[in-house]
Amino acid sequence: MNVHRLARREFLTRTAAAVTAACMAPALVSAAAAKRTATDIVTLGRCGLKLSRLGMGTGSNSGNVQLGLGQETFNKLVRFAFDRGITYFDCAKGYKTTPWIGDAIAPLPREKVFLLSKIGGNPEKPGEVIDELLKAYKTDYIDCLLVHCMVKDSWTSDQKRLMDAIDEAKSKKKVLSKGVSCHALPALRVAAASDWVDVNLVRINPQAKHVDGETPKWDASGATIDPVMEQVRIMDRNGHGILGMKIIGNGDFTAADDREKSIRFAMAQPEVDAVTIGFKSEAEIDEAIGRMNRALAAG
Repeated sequence: MNVHRLARREFLTRTAAAVTAACMAPALVSAAAAKRTATDIVTLGRCGLKLSRLGMGTGSNSGNVQLGLGQETFNKLVRFAFDRGITYFDCAKGYKTTPWIGDAIAPLPREKVFLLSKIGGNPEKPGEVIDELLKAYKTDYIDCLLVHCMVKDSWTSDQKRLMDAIDEAKSKKKVLSKGVSCHALPALRVAAASDWVDVNLVRINPQAKHVDGETPKWDASGATIDPVMEQVRIMDRNGHGILGMKIIGNGDFTAADDREKSIRFAMAQPEVDAVTIGFKSEAEIDEAIGRMNRALAAG
């Protein structure tokens, strides 16, 4: 009789444990699936394009930093970044590295590369400038093309010719998404509200190093990040893709604590889809990935 009771008790205990494990399994799977990393492929706002959460900037100090590496080392660095899971590369017409991009990405599967570029100034024939970029990058399309470095609240009228050319290129699938990078709050407010904009490239770091301020000059920094983040939230509500830049304070964050603080801040902002950091070495890439992974895990 005692043996029978023990057997029955063991059966009930094991059954209860199995039911509990079965109930917990979906939660464990969900928790594992929710783990975020620097090299996750994320969706960029309403345009729906995919890119890695961490991007490689190719224009530190207008590209002079990367230019100093030499083309062969630069090419290797781009491919190292891709092998680490970085698919997003930030370029611009005005960067010294523009002639190198095509060869750097040539061995990579183009469908897995997110190529962002920018056009500044007010070119007389912007359509030809877009075609020149395509030729330089040795590609049929640019994933995202931005109006570069806007500071005034009149930029949508000042740059209408360029914006129309980008629209035409987009209609021909030479450009897949469009937007603007801003360097002052007057321009940023217009960008946040604009229906024309798919993607915003925004200067973000909590130390407010080289972030947008009220003065309509590209090199005039704001005193705090708060007004910028207010506009970021508006962009998000309007379905814009949001890319963070100046995460390392334009290279000013030479202290590890500053880099850690800034990356943790950026990763804590749910509106920010991805960030770009200018790299000049494999060690910097690995450090950024490590810091972002830890920040995402902590968040």
